[in-house]
Amino acid sequence: MISFVIPTFNEQHTVEKTLQCLAAYSGEHEIVVSDDNSTDDTVEICQNYAHTVVRYSDLEKRTIAEVRNRGAAAARGDFLVFVDADVVIPDIDDFFHSSYARFQSDSRLVGLTGQYRVTPESATMADRYVFTMLGLQFLLQNNILRVGAASGKFQMVTADAFASVGGFNEKLVASEDMDLFRRLSRVGRTYFARDLTVYHSGRRAKAIGWRKLLWQWFSNSVSVFFFNRSVSTEWKAIR
Repeated sequence: MISFVIPTFNEQHTVEKTLQCLAAYSGEHEIVVSDDNSTDDTVEICQNYAHTVVRYSDLEKRTIAEVRNRGAAAARGDFLVFVDADVVIPDIDDFFHSSYARFQSDSRLVGLTGQYRVTPESATMADRYVFTMLGLQFLLQNNILRVGAASGKFQMVTADAFASVGGFNEKLVASEDMDLFRRLSRVGRTYFARDLTVYHSGRRAKAIGWRKLLWQWFSNSVSVFFFNRSVSTEWKAIR
């Protein structure tokens, strides 16, 4: 069974479309939402679609790694699929039929990711270029260098491998998703599938600009890779 795990914080404008997409999957699955004390209608929307909604009982701000881990702890599936709350997967049955086939054909495979694209109706030329280059980076790191890399837009991992590496590093403010795949690559194989594509809003680049976002990605990734700590002390929500 697949457990879809979605971290949320004030996602009322995007999360319903994501949940509708996941709920349309015809295979055995559950939807787990882990909410970091949203103050809008996020939880009410999620309760209409999710099998499980977990919430924190205090107002302390947490890293997204903590929120994802809490969702994973409530999940029952053999596979955990982490997606963000602004993600849509077209042809979802075909998508996960192909995903399953990759795990079945390679017993060493513990983590799978794919292409990320901004939704076509809002994608800019810069969006297309950056995410094409990001795909090439993930191809190099996962399939050739075998050091693991993936964004939280889409990460499909075996529940056993996720548990064996201790889940996401909750001390990391940023690049916790890249760090997870790096550690997974030490216990098995991670893979970038060019035929798997997920779409998202691209809201962060639109809000702060690609130059600033690329620097944040680069500096945090390098710092986490070499020093196991993020440069960013806060990853501000963009809604």
